[in-house]
Parts: sequence; structure tokens; C-alpha cells
Amino acid sequence: MTELGNLLNGVEVKSFSGNREMIITDIVFDSRKITDGSLFVAVKGSRSDGHDFIESAVKNGAAAVICERLPDNPPEHITWIVTDDSARALGQISSNFYGNPSSSLKLVGITGTNGKTTIATLLHKLFMRLGYKCGLFSTVCNYVGDRELEATHTTPDPVQLNRVMSEMVNTGCDYAFMEVSSHASDQKRISGLEYTGAVFTNLTHDHLDYHKTFDRYLAAKKNWFDSLTNKAFALVNADDRNGLVMLQNCKASHYTFSVTGMADFRCNIIEQSFQGMSLRIMGEEVWTKFIGEYNASNLLAVYSVAVLLGVNSREVLTEMSDLGSVAGRLEVIRSRGGITGIVDYAHTPDALFNVISTLNKIRKKNVNLITVVGAGGDRDRTKRPKMAAISAEGSTKLILTSDNPRTEDPEKILDDMEEGLTPDLKRRSVRICDRREAIKTAVMIANPGDVILVAGKGHETYQEVNGVKHHFDDREELGKALSDK
Repeated sequence: MTELGNLLNGVEVKSFSGNREMIITDIVFDSRKITDGSLFVAVKGSRSDGHDFIESAVKNGAAAVICERLPDNPPEHITWIVTDDSARALGQISSNFYGNPSSSLKLVGITGTNGKTTIATLLHKLFMRLGYKCGLFSTVCNYVGDRELEATHTTPDPVQLNRVMSEMVNTGCDYAFMEVSSHASDQKRISGLEYTGAVFTNLTHDHLDYHKTFDRYLAAKKNWFDSLTNKAFALVNADDRNGLVMLQNCKASHYTFSVTGMADFRCNIIEQSFQGMSLRIMGEEVWTKFIGEYNASNLLAVYSVAVLLGVNSREVLTEMSDLGSVAGRLEVIRSRGGITGIVDYAHTPDALFNVISTLNKIRKKNVNLITVVGAGGDRDRTKRPKMAAISAEGSTKLILTSDNPRTEDPEKILDDMEEGLTPDLKRRSVRICDRREAIKTAVMIANPGDVILVAGKGHETYQEVNGVKHHFDDREELGKALSDK
């Protein structure tokens, strides 16, 4: 519980009427969750506008309302606060309500199309191994120390974010690592947080169903970097042309990392197999359990963050060599007969290209690569034919299948994907809408030594069809199918 006036610190208030000293018991932006003494924040969302639910919030017991425009004839017994940006205010108010927990943590955020989950998760694992207690916000799972919490969004809403960070502080966490999605930046879910560091991985074709244009997608990432203070560090991937864009007008200290050229932090691959790869990072050699140039980049980012946070470089490399794979990210499942199965979250054209290129660099010429992939429903349709083309071009055999069709007809999604296939590519492709049967078929046609890539869902444990999530885990299904081979 906090006095209303204290909650408004840092909020740009246009007008105020009511009791500044009232005690607020909760911060709510969903009118259905109001309890007596709550402050209701009316936020304009992508699907609904909280201003349409102010009346409902008042009826349910809201003591105060913060909004961008007052309703007609606002009840006088309610305290009204008007601001230009309710979403930004929600972030700042949530931070104030929970005692500004981010200021008591060394908070590092990671943004980019690909690599966020791997980097954030490995940083959490690394620092826990180094003896620090720390928190994690990721697509796969959230952690307070070693206590696991369910993750519902890549980046939670401001109230949940600050509530969990408050738990981190109260349980003695020193660090917190967070995936920062473009949606979270655009919707100002991270407003009011104090970052020690920010990492940019890359920017490729994704989320245009939400952002509409690539420029707006880029701007959502850059706005976060522009908000950093001069007390923070900004670490960007110099191998992506948008990395240096993030540093323009950024007040934080600038650092770069690269696996192909000159940068503040450098790395190159010495050798690799399906068991792992040997890297040279800043002149020091280290063996890791990961494969692929993009994972070399991810590991270099982890190393760079740790060093920037003051950890001894040799200590970092020693612990990095023991780090295991992240759930659903190039996760390997092998059969007794020598078939290598790989589950990966790749669900964008660029991510698929990277994964398939990596596997093709490692597999021998007489080894087949069989790829099983689909595309999500109610999402950017323009990437579907590109995903199919990239998968077919890089694979010996392609099986197109369903992947979270949501409210769309899965067969029509496959039609969209097939538009990217030339007649020659179609001849080595089949479509099996049932994902379980698609995985079984891939295993059935595989020979000893072959590689099967099941892409798109990674760590997910469900198939979403018409608003219902049915249990489905690629790792389980591939493991079952491979058990007989």
C-alpha cells in the first residue's frame, strides 16, 4: 500500500483532482481485476482501449483513475489524474508502487529478433554458477534465483515485472536478466525501469503483423536504447547493420561484439561438430556444447556482458565451457541407430536460414537433412513463402506441417508456404498437416546418420487451434519417434 502522491513521482501529470494522500492498495489496468482502493490506469491497447472501461472500473471499486482523457461527467468521489501517456505512466507508477526494484538490481536487457532467450538464459545460468543469486525474465521461463515461475509473455506487463523484481530484491538477488521484446518497448511495458546494460543481437523479418513496417519495428528497438542513461552500457552486434543504428543518440557507454570483423569483443570458430564447437574469444580458446555461428555470437554476447559487469574473463570462459543448451534452441535428441534429431525455435526466415546453414556446414555429404516446419496462424503472412523456400533449398527433404494455426485454416497456411516453392523444390517437399504425423514421417524416411530438424515451436508445449491450447511438445514427439530407430 502506498500514498497516491508518492506513486506519481516521475509521471507527467496534466491535471489532478481529488485526494493526493489517499492510500492505494493495488495498480490495475484490467477493470475486471479492480478491488476497493485500486488505482485504475486506462491504457490504449492494440485490441481495446482502457478508457472504454473506466465506468466499469469505478463500479468495481476503483479509488482513483489515471487516463489520457476524462469521461463525460466524471464522478466527483473519484480522484482523477490526466496524463499524455497512460502506458508510460503505468510503468513508472508500477515501479514506484514496488519501491523501484530495478534500481536495487544490476538489470541487463536483451533485445533483437533472434538470440534473446539464449543470451538471457545463459547469463542467468552463468551468474548462478559464479555464485550470484539472480533473476530471469524469458520467453521460456522466469526465475527468482533458482525458483521457477511460469512465463506468459516474453516481457511481462509493468505490474508483474515490478512485482517479480521486488521479489528478486527481497530474496537477495544481485542481478536480473531480461528479454526485451519489441512489443514491450512499443507498449512501454519497460517504462520506469533502470537498466545497467542493454544488448542488441540482430533485426530480421518478424512481427510485421504488429509493427506493419520494418522501420517501425526498428524504431521500437531503438527507442529503448535512446532511453538509456549515461550510467548504463549499450552492447550491440557489429555483424548486424542495425547494431550501430542502436548506438546513435544513445547516452549509454558504447560497446560492440563481432564474430566476423573488428569490434570491442571478438570471437571466431576454430572447429565444430554436432557435439559442440571450439571458439577463440579475445585470444583465449574455449570448448562449448553449442554449434553454429549465431550461437558463437550469442556466447560472445554472454561473455561481453559478464566482463562489462566486472567478472574476470578467465572465470567466465571456465564456466561457459560447462553451460548446456537452452530449451528448444538447437536441442539435440539422438537415436540408438545414429539419427540426429534437432528441435529449434526458428520461426522466421532468417532464423531458419541460420539453423539450416549451420547443420549443412556440419553434416557430411552423404548425410540427409530432413526439415519439418510450419508457420503460425494470425501472424505475418508475408514470411510464409520465404520460410518454405529457405527450408526447401537447404534441405534434402522438406515436410510442411501445422504450427499453431490459431484461428486460421492450417491447410491455407500451407498453401501460402507452398507459394514460395519452385516446381523443383516442390518435388522434394510434402505437406502433412498433422504435426505428429509429420514428425513420425521424417523419422520413418531417415537413414542412420541422417539429421532431422523440427523447427518453429522449440520449447513450446502446445498447439493452439481456434483459441484452445492442446498439449504438444516437439521434443516429446521426436523423442518417441526416434526411440524405435
